[in-house]
Amino acid sequence: MVSPDITPREESLSPPHPPFVPPNAIPELVKFDHEKRTVMARPSFGNEGRHIQLLTNYFTVNLTAQDQFFCQYKISIKSIDNLAVEGKAIGRKVMDRLYQTYSLELGGKEFAYDGYNSLFTVGFLPQNNFDFTVVLEESIRVPCGSASGENPSVDTRKLSKHSLVAKTLTVQIRYETKIPLSAISLFPGGSETGHTQDVLRVLDMILRQQQARRGCLVVRQSYFDGDPANFTDLGGGVTGCRGFHSCFHATHGGLFLNMDVSTTVMLKPGPVIDFLIANQNVRNAKEINWTKANRTLKNMRIKTIHTNLEFKIIGLSPLPCSQQTFILKGKIDDGKDLPVEVTIFNYFKEKCIELTWSSSLPCLVVGKPKRPIYLPIELCNLISLQRYTKALSSQLRASLVERSRQKPQERIRAVTNAFQKNHYNNEPLISSCGITIEKQLAEIDGRILNAPTLKVGNEEDCFPKNGRWNFTNKRLLQAIPIESWAIVNFSARCDLSHLSREMINCARNKGIIINRPFTIIEENHQYVRMEPAVRVEKMFEEVIKRFPFPPQLLLCVLPEKKNSALYGPWKKKNLHEMGIVNQCISPTRITDHYLTNVLLKINTKLGGINSLLAVEANPSIPLVTDVPTMIVGIGISHVSRGHADLPSVAAAVGSRNWPLISRYSASVRTQSARLEIIDSLYKPLSNGEDDGMMRDLLLDFYNSSSGRKPAQIIIFRDCVSESQFSHVLNIELDQVIKAFQHLGEGPLPSFTVIMAQKNHHTKLFQADSAENVPPGTVVDTRIVHPRNYDFYMCSQAGMIGTSRPTHYQVLLDEIGFNPDELQNLVHSLSYVYQRSTSAISVVAPIRYAHLAAHQMSQFIKFEDFSEISSQNGEDGNSVIPEMPKLHEEVRESMFFC
Repeated sequence: MVSPDITPREESLSPPHPPFVPPNAIPELVKFDHEKRTVMARPSFGNEGRHIQLLTNYFTVNLTAQDQFFCQYKISIKSIDNLAVEGKAIGRKVMDRLYQTYSLELGGKEFAYDGYNSLFTVGFLPQNNFDFTVVLEESIRVPCGSASGENPSVDTRKLSKHSLVAKTLTVQIRYETKIPLSAISLFPGGSETGHTQDVLRVLDMILRQQQARRGCLVVRQSYFDGDPANFTDLGGGVTGCRGFHSCFHATHGGLFLNMDVSTTVMLKPGPVIDFLIANQNVRNAKEINWTKANRTLKNMRIKTIHTNLEFKIIGLSPLPCSQQTFILKGKIDDGKDLPVEVTIFNYFKEKCIELTWSSSLPCLVVGKPKRPIYLPIELCNLISLQRYTKALSSQLRASLVERSRQKPQERIRAVTNAFQKNHYNNEPLISSCGITIEKQLAEIDGRILNAPTLKVGNEEDCFPKNGRWNFTNKRLLQAIPIESWAIVNFSARCDLSHLSREMINCARNKGIIINRPFTIIEENHQYVRMEPAVRVEKMFEEVIKRFPFPPQLLLCVLPEKKNSALYGPWKKKNLHEMGIVNQCISPTRITDHYLTNVLLKINTKLGGINSLLAVEANPSIPLVTDVPTMIVGIGISHVSRGHADLPSVAAAVGSRNWPLISRYSASVRTQSARLEIIDSLYKPLSNGEDDGMMRDLLLDFYNSSSGRKPAQIIIFRDCVSESQFSHVLNIELDQVIKAFQHLGEGPLPSFTVIMAQKNHHTKLFQADSAENVPPGTVVDTRIVHPRNYDFYMCSQAGMIGTSRPTHYQVLLDEIGFNPDELQNLVHSLSYVYQRSTSAISVVAPIRYAHLAAHQMSQFIKFEDFSEISSQNGEDGNSVIPEMPKLHEEVRESMFFC
């Protein structure tokens, strides 16, 4: 059991705050006026830890010409009848032709074009304003043998195969502004001007333009070419394509070029029918689900084998090729129209293009919806270098992750080879800027923080090594006895008696007293083919029949290891309706290691504690254990592209049982799909009550911490880009403050807001061995922001592939941590993750928030919300379906573990 010194302390604290008001006694909110908050500046640097020399995937950039500058010009492209011409593709063609035609008039200057309405040069053009006429000659070919649904002006039988069509366009170039490159030379001193981001934007634009001209597929700042060596077949009709990411970074140490390996998913080029068979995992075309195929194929690009023309798919024909008709319009000898209704099959037969097997299959529909063109599917191939943007199955995702892994030495070699291959120093625009880029990876200084000591059972200290520890010959700190429990099996092949015996033995070795299961329930085979929700209901009918009282735990054996359709309905039934703690498993092998991990989750869900930081057991965390402090993690789970009708799910977890920082409760809400900024931290209702997530967490902190309100709140936030930092500070933080004020009067807490980002391309390596960095490595110099308060930390041990550090950015710190205190707190919070016996890559509160959001998103994943989500509320906005509430019995538990 927990020793007395890790329970909330009474003697050393001031008297408890006045209680939070009950929900029906709503106080008038305190007015909160403030200026717009901005991201704080770095106060100083950390010093603690053992120093280590590191390599990073940054190349040092030197600026030799301090007086150089970019000139920005506004571009306007219009047709001969003065209509604006828009679109990246035609814009780039026009500007390429303009340079070929008028290079002398432009002074021979190269330019970077953004694809829209801006052009950038190094130095001035010969004059500020230009008006040019550009003639584009395009080879137009009406598909001889394709069928157009409606085109009264074209006789597809008589039009020649090729026609050169000249387009005359006017291009206006107008000078706008001057952008000095000296803006980036000020970075080492931490200065930043209004032109800083403009310079970086232009430099990145130059890189994109260079790769586009090489024929690469450009995805933001990542580039993918058609080299077969970069492709790996994932199955399902898709391939993983390895490319590279390249962009300029302004840092505390100056300007760097960041390069990294990047991976995306491409369509496997070839016959469309082969893709569909592989994508749906069927044996032949007769088994294809064409409703699903219609969604999958939309917007993909194909090339016809009989005309070699490219098209974008807009759908599938409603009828098969042999029945789908269209009106063919032509001329007879006296010049009169002769409309004829023909089938697609007969049309191609007349053109001597024999269709051998697709007459009974739908046609691909291309062109425009009002003037569709029907193409037999056997004449169509998917083109190469085409991203697959649909949702991946769990198997494909796992395959992509597995095949995109690289050892540190491999990644270093790939990055340096890509740098040499691209000859950046020879790129005309870059060299004319006076920029040179060094050819070796940059060396930087890092520090290794000491791993925190843990407390486990029998008051034993546990000392993690290389970011890991185990419970071999050790007991859990607070083990909850399991008296009444059952095993339910949804037709998985598993020896449940053996599982039960091994689990009891493993539990007792960890200090958990566990009885034999009250019952073992096998699913009736007549229910196996029923809907998942029905199977769950049938199983619970049997559970209720056999249990005279609610079980303490249900251990559920699922037939599929991941993405089981049963998971969501089972979790909803237990957590929302019944209030029963449950654990799902799908064991391939029953080992002591596997069962230990399962027991760690179960003990945590039942209210136990597996381990604590030693500084929690004897409270001595700087600034955290001195006054009531609440730690909050906020995350969001977005639906996959295949479920566009489902809302996003936001979750917030908050620490409880202060001064502990290892126990959390969660609150979850739905919100508009793909919305990054959370709008339900404070959620006032029409009756004056607050139904926001922070209210739940604040009340739970108060009730579990001897009636104390938090005087300090540390917020860790995930999944937000740098452009939205101000929204977090000025929208989300305001919601937290309003939620606190809504519960009663009293001084506002002090806040510290920290952003945690994993979606970046910074990698760290040991300089002497080019291996992954040791766990606890932190970097807060040279490659960090020139002004803002940020640092990189790699708290986990890199066992497979290349470690990715977490980029922490401190947006606000009213509490007043010094850098060493804050970095040690962040490092320690990577060791309190109760599901694991290793340090994780990001602080536990954020990982918990993602677990809670993901688990409760399964409540609604398999339900049809398309109708309700399309309805409009009184304000005209779509109605977001509410998340089912947790049952009172499990609301305060760590159900998400």
